[in-house]
Amino acid sequence: MKGAGGTSGGIGQFFIGLSMMCGGFYMLLNAIKVTSSFGFGSHLYQLGGFGLTSGMVMIPFMFGVGLMFYNAKNPLGWLLTFGSLVALIFGVISAINFRFSYMSAFDLIVILVLSIGGLGLFLRSLKNIEARYPDA
Repeated sequence: MKGAGGTSGGIGQFFIGLSMMCGGFYMLLNAIKVTSSFGFGSHLYQLGGFGLTSGMVMIPFMFGVGLMFYNAKNPLGWLLTFGSLVALIFGVISAINFRFSYMSAFDLIVILVLSIGGLGLFLRSLKNIEARYPDA
């Protein structure tokens, strides 16, 4: 009978490792707090002493959309439209701040043991038993 991943590895190790890994990564992601400094007047990019805001990125976007509607084969319209969209998306992503919530050392150790130990047990279950124990 084939086990986890089509190998002769342990199916019990697979599910125990998977549940440990899911629990640990859930606790880890639950401990991360996400905030954003994106808003009106906030700087997306800082170029020297000049701050580029989200409204300034929308100006080339509007010109690009206008050029695209006037002539769809105009490469400048496509470049302005998608270049400003990419700049806006990267600006929003770069304005996101991640921080850990306060936790005790015991909480951190439990999170690390569950997530990394579960990952190791999960990956070990995908190996062949014959490769681990040649006499079996």
